[in-house]
Formats: sequence, C-alpha cells, structure tokens
Amino acid sequence: MTFLKSLLATALVTVGMGGAIALPVRAHSNESHNSTSVQAEEGVKFEVIPVRGNIYVIAGTNGAGNIGVVTGEIGPILIDSQVPGVTNDLQTVILNAFNRRPGMLINTHWHFDHTGGNAALGETGLTIVAHENARVRMAAGQVIESLNRTIPPAPEIALPAVTFTDSMTFHVNDEVIEAFHVRNAHTDGDIVIHFKNSDVIHMGDLVFNGLYPFIDVSSGGSINGMIAGVDQILEIASNDTKLIPGHGPLLTRAELVDYRTMLITVRDRMAAAIAKGKTLEQVLGMNINADYDETLGNVFLSPEQFATILYNDLSRDDLSRDDLPQ
Repeated sequence: MTFLKSLLATALVTVGMGGAIALPVRAHSNESHNSTSVQAEEGVKFEVIPVRGNIYVIAGTNGAGNIGVVTGEIGPILIDSQVPGVTNDLQTVILNAFNRRPGMLINTHWHFDHTGGNAALGETGLTIVAHENARVRMAAGQVIESLNRTIPPAPEIALPAVTFTDSMTFHVNDEVIEAFHVRNAHTDGDIVIHFKNSDVIHMGDLVFNGLYPFIDVSSGGSINGMIAGVDQILEIASNDTKLIPGHGPLLTRAELVDYRTMLITVRDRMAAAIAKGKTLEQVLGMNINADYDETLGNVFLSPEQFATILYNDLSRDDLSRDDLPQ
C-alpha cells in the first residue's frame, strides 16, 4: 500500500504528545451535500445523513456499524468500513454524494462489522488508521467467545498502516480530528473520534443506541471500561454536541447520560447477584433487567445473552474492584 504520495500539499497529523507525519492532500473540489441512498445487491439500503457542517453518517439497513464521514480536501475521511461484501455499494454512495472517492479510513476497533470493507478500500491506496491493539487482533484472527464466532486473520491490505497507543490528532479537511483510546471498554482497542471544529463525536461501539451493547470480553472488553469510556465522552460533550453511536440513531448528551445510567444499573445488579453467590443459571432465572429487556433486548442481543456477558465479565478472577465507575 502506498502511504505517502506526491500531491499538491500536506496535512499535519500529530501523534500523541509529539511527532508528526504527512498525509496526502488533494486539490479541493466542491462536493455535493445532497443526501443519497442506494440498494445493495444483498438488499441493504444505505443512506447518507447530514450531521453538522461537513460531517455525515452513512447508515445501512443491515444493522452493521455507522460510518462517519468528514468531507474536504483529501476526499471523504471514513470512520469505519461496515461489513464485507457491500464495499462497492458504499463507494458508489460516497461518490454520488460527495463527488470524491474516500481519502482515508479510521477504524474505531477491530470487529468485522466495522472493518469488513478495509480490504476493498485498502486496494484503492488510502491510508488506514487504528489503535495498535485493533491491528494486532485483525492480523492474528480472533474468536468472539460470547457469539461463538471465529474471525480469520485479515489480509495485509486490510490492516491499519498507521497505529497509535494513546491519541492522534489530524488537521485535515478544515477539521481538527482527535482520536483517543478508551481502555478495555467494548474491546481493548477502542477509539473515540472527536471532530472538534464541528462539535461532533463518533463514539464507536462504546454506545449502542436502542439496543443492549455488546461487550467483547474475549477481546479485552468490560462493562466498567464501557462506563469509564462514556464518562470520558461526557467530559468533552456539551448539550449541543452531536453524538454518533456505533449502532443506532444519533443521540443527545441527555440520552447518553441515560445510557450511562443503564450501564451502571445493570452492572450493579449483576455485581450484587454475584456477591450473593448466585450461579449464572440462577441469575438468568431472576430476570434482573426486566425493566430494560423490553426495549433493549432481542434487537441484537437477547436478555439472556446480555446477562451472560455481564455475568462472565463481572465474575472474572482478575477483576479489580477498586476505583469502579460510580
């Protein structure tokens, strides 16, 4: 993959506390901001949804991850790439909506419903960026234990060419884009994307809006990390901030606070049951989250699946009880 190309100008990218690399910047062109949609061969319909300024979301009816888009000089920068098999349709949507092909891709984490288009997009020569743990897991292949699903190693062309451990700041497309790592949340390689000029945050799979969140314990995720990650987002979000979840529609800061309350509530209920010596079978028979099950269960995870993930997470021998989010 060609990382740096000889082009008209360069854009500055700051990595962590210091150092910089040059990313390609192409000549600016006027982009169409009309919403568009396309029906994919597999019956998936994609829609481009304006968020604010030059920030958009591409949402699909297949339930896979929300793609963030920031348009500008280097072409659309994508946040995540959906699932395998629909990338050609996505590129058609992007080209029709913005008259440009993607210029860069940032993955919020390693899961296949957010990196499935990496290989096809990587073939175009764009730069892929992610947390270093995401690249490690993609390269090695993974078993998502709670879903009983084996994911084979990704081809080299699909792997992020640029990785970081803490944070990375991009000065591109008339935007300051800060990507920062959230430890052991949905996975151990999650990043949140903050579009500072536009006051928009793409939260990746730290947030599932309207359904129970999936916590991949086998990939280093944890309910406490999810809560801590949401706390980090709330610290930088105002009432006017536009919040993009990994799955589901956009939400407000007040709705994110409600989501945090749900995470705290289900965590504390499960922790209390475990402290009383309840087995998993006993917990599943208690229906301890019945008040949330009706609205959040059976959309993706069933109430039993979600409770099982929480139980397995919170009953681990290596779980520290110190400094838990409150």
